[in-house]
Amino acid sequence: MTCASCAARVEKKLNRMDGVEATVNYATEKAKVSFSAAEVSVSDLVATVESAGYTAARPARTPDPDATHNDRHEGGREDRREDDELRTLRERLVTAVVLAVPVIATAMVPALQFQYWQWLSLTLAAPVVTYAAWPFHCAAFTNARHGAATMDTLISVGVSAAFLWSVWALFFGTAGMPGMVHPFELTISRGDGAGNIYLEAAAGVTAFILAGRYFEARSKRTAGAALRALVELGAKHVTVLRDGREVTLPTAELKVGDRFVVRPGEKIATDGTVVEGASAVDASMLTGESMPVEVSTGDAVTGATLNSGGRLVVEATRVGADTQLARMTRLVEDAQNGKAAAQRLADRISAVFVPVVIALALATLGFWLGAGAGLTAAFTAAVAVLIIACPCALGLATPTALMVGTGRGAQLGILIKGPEVLESTRRVDTVVLDKTGTVTTGRMTLRAVRTTRDEAEVLRLAGALEHASEHPVARAVAEAAVQRTGTLPAVEDFAGIAGLGVQGVVEGRAVLVGRTQLLAERGIRLPDHLERARSQAEAAGRTAVAVAWDGEARAVLEVADAVKDTSAEAVTRLRALGLTPILLTGDNRAVAKAVAAEVGIDEVIAEVLPEDKVAVVKRLQAEGRSVAMVGDGVNDAAALAQADLGLAMGTGTDAAIEAGDLTLVRGDLRVAADAVRLSRRTLGTIRSNLFWAFAYNVAALPLAAAGLLNPMIAGAAMALSSVFVVGNSLRLRRFRAA
Repeated sequence: MTCASCAARVEKKLNRMDGVEATVNYATEKAKVSFSAAEVSVSDLVATVESAGYTAARPARTPDPDATHNDRHEGGREDRREDDELRTLRERLVTAVVLAVPVIATAMVPALQFQYWQWLSLTLAAPVVTYAAWPFHCAAFTNARHGAATMDTLISVGVSAAFLWSVWALFFGTAGMPGMVHPFELTISRGDGAGNIYLEAAAGVTAFILAGRYFEARSKRTAGAALRALVELGAKHVTVLRDGREVTLPTAELKVGDRFVVRPGEKIATDGTVVEGASAVDASMLTGESMPVEVSTGDAVTGATLNSGGRLVVEATRVGADTQLARMTRLVEDAQNGKAAAQRLADRISAVFVPVVIALALATLGFWLGAGAGLTAAFTAAVAVLIIACPCALGLATPTALMVGTGRGAQLGILIKGPEVLESTRRVDTVVLDKTGTVTTGRMTLRAVRTTRDEAEVLRLAGALEHASEHPVARAVAEAAVQRTGTLPAVEDFAGIAGLGVQGVVEGRAVLVGRTQLLAERGIRLPDHLERARSQAEAAGRTAVAVAWDGEARAVLEVADAVKDTSAEAVTRLRALGLTPILLTGDNRAVAKAVAAEVGIDEVIAEVLPEDKVAVVKRLQAEGRSVAMVGDGVNDAAALAQADLGLAMGTGTDAAIEAGDLTLVRGDLRVAADAVRLSRRTLGTIRSNLFWAFAYNVAALPLAAAGLLNPMIAGAAMALSSVFVVGNSLRLRRFRAA
């Protein structure tokens, strides 16, 4: 495809097939097609594209970082093909510029017009119009065979008309006479045209349009660099443990359940769980998180992150297309292949634009001839109309901004699923935040120790007992004990009492840890100061854990789901964007209010069942609000789908991620504000691109039809409009997280 009307034509052909829904993207040169395999095959789709005069092939599976060797080979071949096309385009551009500059200079500056300058101009312009402009002529001929007209048709007809007219004037008119002078004028001149040549228009238009196409091609590759960088993030080889030996294999050969070694400085080959060792993992290249994450046995790690500490042995849990990196890449590519509503309008305009422009050029020619302006004036105006009317800027307005915006988002840990998401961010005025895992860490942590005894002793004895339990509250106590006191003592006669707590012997002491009911059943009562501590903890929504040994209550431990350090700042940023935050949770009201007060949220909706979260979102929408929902759990998936804008925490469940419109890879609520800012910035760029592209065509066509634009100036303006659109989109690469 060479222009937006090409993409519109292919899309129209595909959508005429039964059961086929297709979106063709000019910038990425890809078609995303949904179809029923029972009715249509891939070969049928390819045949349909070829019947329209184009070529098509199923692409290599570039979104899968662990693709097979053949896929990698095909992907490399595709890259080489793009490089070859870019090199050929550059060669044609250099030829056109080198030869067109003297032609334009002599035509514009009468002082340079020596005796036979016009014949030298013909000699120099001929290779430009033939060799350099050959892609335009080929495309125009191919389209003509299929009864179609595209932008290449306009360019080919305009350039050929200018060149052939000049040849006629030189050989059969008076333009070839020695000493002929041809002043450069921006306005039309009346006359019979026999003494006028337009070689500078033919050569100049070709050079300008080739320059525009070349910089478009380079910019499109730059705009898609984030996607290619994501694909290249993954490790290429992995050291797998097989029968006690270390074997180096391509990452593509990894299977779920394989155990592999990751040495310091190496990338983790795929998503997995640490089964041996401890280290710090740098995930900045994947999530944008600057601080390394400490991992040890039992912790999950993500493929493509960097092991910056000790030696790890990891068991693969997801490989190939199932990994987080592969999912991120697919989301980015799907978003880049989509279209916003405004772009669909531009595509419809482009589809009818070319025949309308050809008709307008013929009408312009007829009008000026009928008005008695002379053939030269009429011809000049008609050629200018043909050249100025390129809708390429319209076709590039959305795809380039979307490519750069989604690519930049991926680098910052923000995955945008599609262009319609961008339009949702503009309208959103309310953001509903799930509590657990979104505002809070989703993990129980020890918040306080209430005791009159030595705190270290309490933690050592209670932590030793809790270490033998799998309960989330027990794990929180045990982890805090290890962090604060070091190695825990051994436990004897351990026993768990369902729903109440645990008991056992630690360092010769009979220890009880659990609910106050467990102590009461053993005849142990909390003293007044511990009873007050228990009441205060429960009033604040925390879990109170009583500790006793040798028949006496010794302490009350307060355990709660800790608020993330960044949540309060995130809420402030969301408010600054004009969003009203609401905390939504299934927890009791006391817990919810305590969390809301800590992060600065005024409105709380608590004690909500999972299925009722959808009803809450619907109620807010019925009140006239445009709702964004931020969540991470399976119970949030339906609400994420119902909301006008769903933001899924990347640290959450697959169901939530699939239901969301935006995925926040890091699980940091501050990224939600960055995601809204980036989406709005990208949408603003699309709108400004479309405005200038429309304004350019609306303003330029009447000027060209009125004969006020030289064809060469028209060609330069047309090429520059496309370059402006791409350049404006590339400014999104400078977007920074707040």
